[in-house]
Parts: sequence; C-alpha cells; structure tokens
Amino acid sequence: MKRSVASFVLVLTAALAACSFLDKQDPTKSMSADTLYAEAKEALENGQYDLAIKRYEALEARFPYGRYSQQGQLEVAYAYYKQKEQASAVAAAERFMKLHPNHPNVDYAYYLKGLAYFNEDLGLISKISRQDPTERDPRSARESFDAFKDLVQRFPDSKYTPDALARMKYLVNALASNEIHVARWYIRRGAYVAAANRAQYALKNYPEAPVQEEALLIMIRAYDSLGMRDLRDDARRILAKNFPDSEHAKNMLSQLGR
Repeated sequence: MKRSVASFVLVLTAALAACSFLDKQDPTKSMSADTLYAEAKEALENGQYDLAIKRYEALEARFPYGRYSQQGQLEVAYAYYKQKEQASAVAAAERFMKLHPNHPNVDYAYYLKGLAYFNEDLGLISKISRQDPTERDPRSARESFDAFKDLVQRFPDSKYTPDALARMKYLVNALASNEIHVARWYIRRGAYVAAANRAQYALKNYPEAPVQEEALLIMIRAYDSLGMRDLRDDARRILAKNFPDSEHAKNMLSQLGR
C-alpha cells in the first residue's frame, strides 16, 4: 500500500511539474484579449512578424468570438504576407473573405491576396535572362491578376482599386513578355511549331501588351521555316497593317519577299 501511495505521489508531482513547464512555455496563457491584440499589433508594427502571427493565432484560439476576432484574422493575413509566407497569407485572406463577406474591410483581403501572389512573381521579367523560359511557371502572376481582377469587379470604388489596376497592367505585360521569351527560345532551337503557338497565344490573350509586333514577327519566321506560306502571309499582312512604320517589320518583310 505504501509503495502504491508513493508511486501516486511521484506521478502527481511529475504531472504538476509538466503543467508548470507548459505554463512557462505559453506566455499568453494568462493574457486577456486586449493584451493579446495589443502585443500582436505592436509586434506587427515593429516588423516582428513571427511574434505577431503567434499572438494573433493565440487570440483567435482563446477568444474566437471576441471584439478583436475579425480584425485579428485580417491582420494575421498581412503578417503572413510581410513574413513572405505566400501560401499562409493567401489562405488567411481567403478565409477572411469566406467568413466575413460583408465586412467593411473585406476589399483589403482581396487586395492582400493579389499582393501575396504578385510579390511571389515580382521578378518575372528580371529573371528571364537567368532561367530556361520553358521551366518558368507564371502561375503566381496569373493568380495575382485574377485576384486583382476580382477586387476591381467587386469593389470598383475601393481605395485599393487604382493600385490593383496598375499592377494588372504590369502583370499582363509580364505574362506576354514571358510567352515571347519562350517563343524566342523555341525559335533558336528550331522548334518552330512550338514558337508559333506561343507567339499566337500572346497575340490572342494579351492584345494590349507591347509585344504584338514581335509576336507577329516570330509567327512569320516560324511559318516560313515550316513552309506554311498561307499562315506566314496572313501574319505578314497583319504585321504590315498594324505596324506600317516599323523598321524591324520592314526588314523582315523584305528578307522574306513581299
């Protein structure tokens, strides 16, 4: 009996010690919602994004329906964005949209989602010369464009809409440039069908981008190399009509014969 009591006391002591250790490991255990939010906000403003995320997550876990719940959910998405954790930032922004579709700041969640994807692919054009273009995935640029487009369509009067429109223009040009760089890569390797297809895709999907002339030039060269004279001549007529004063176009047309 004495041995059983002693064992029980030892187990109880160990359990209490473990609880004490866990309490020390969780400094937020005794914090109020006000304190948690204040610490999270201060950490966010000071660039301590990892700490801010921990405080926001603790706030939601312990006070899911408190006065700071919704604002904390939005601000943690921003903290993830600043921490360069794209997937978490997007997930947090989408969660906020789903839970609070009528929140007065829900437009910011759409904007933040676009920013998260945008920063992921910000160096699209600058990276072109350092990477095999066929290995580059422009998915983030497309996701960013779609997120900004969603914002513009749903909240045309949002204060974030002008910046979203400017970024959309950049993204269109970047995506079109990516297609043309891939087409050039194929041309250099004699993959003329692939080159023509990529140039045609850029022409069709990004009609406002400043790569239309080069897309047509690539198509002309590719079709000529493939012996597809009808398609070559169609592209040549479109080029001459839309870029009549282009010296580059004139040189290629003269080389191929009018």
